[in-house]
Amino acid sequence: MSQFGLPFDWPAEEDQSDFIVTAANDVAVRHLDRWGSWPVRASLLTGPRKSGKSLLGRIFAARSGGRLIDNADTRPEDELFHAWNVAQETRVPLLLVSENAPPQWEVRLPDLRSRLQATPIAIIDQPDRPLIELLLAKLLAKRGLVVAPDVAAFISARLERSYVSIFRAADLIDEASLSQRRAITIPFVRDALMHGGLIDREGVSREQSEDEPDSTI
Repeated sequence: MSQFGLPFDWPAEEDQSDFIVTAANDVAVRHLDRWGSWPVRASLLTGPRKSGKSLLGRIFAARSGGRLIDNADTRPEDELFHAWNVAQETRVPLLLVSENAPPQWEVRLPDLRSRLQATPIAIIDQPDRPLIELLLAKLLAKRGLVVAPDVAAFISARLERSYVSIFRAADLIDEASLSQRRAITIPFVRDALMHGGLIDREGVSREQSEDEPDSTI
C-alpha cells in the first residue's frame, strides 16, 4: 500500500499526497497509468460513492492532457458520442467517470452503446482493511486527531467496507472528541461508532452480522 506511489507527474493543486493506493484501487490506477496501451482512446472509470474516482480522473486528465467527463451517466448521450469520436480522431484520451457502468447505466443511443461496449472499464472496488485504516487516519488527521495503529485496526476489522462508512466514522469520532474531550482509544471509538449506528453492541457492523450464519440452525 502507498499514498500515491505512482510514476505520474501529479499536479500539486490536486493534493496528490491524499490519494491512497491499496489493492482496492491499484488495478484502476495502473490502468490509467498505461493509457497509451488502451485498445481505444477512451476508458470508463467506475467506483462507489466517496471512492476518489473524480479526484483520480482529474489527476489523470492533468497528467495525460486528456479529457475528463465526470458523472458521465447523467450527461447527454450525443455529447458522450461526440467526445468518444473526437478522442479516436485526435488520439487524445477520454476518461468517462460514473458510479456504474453499462448495463446498470442505461444507454439508449445505439451508436454510443456499441462504442461503450468497446471501451475498457477500470473499477475501484470497495475499500479493503488497509485502505479503511489509512483513509480514516487521513480524514481524522485533517481534523487534528491522531489514531493509534491498534485503534485503526480495531475500526477496520469492524466497520462495514464502504467509503461512505469511513467518512461517517470520521465524522462520528470527530464529533464525540469535540463534545467529550477524551483520548481516541478503542473504548472511545467503540462507543462513538455504536451510538452512531455503525456497529452493534458487540462491536460488529450490520454487514458483518448479516454475513454470520444463524447459530440456531
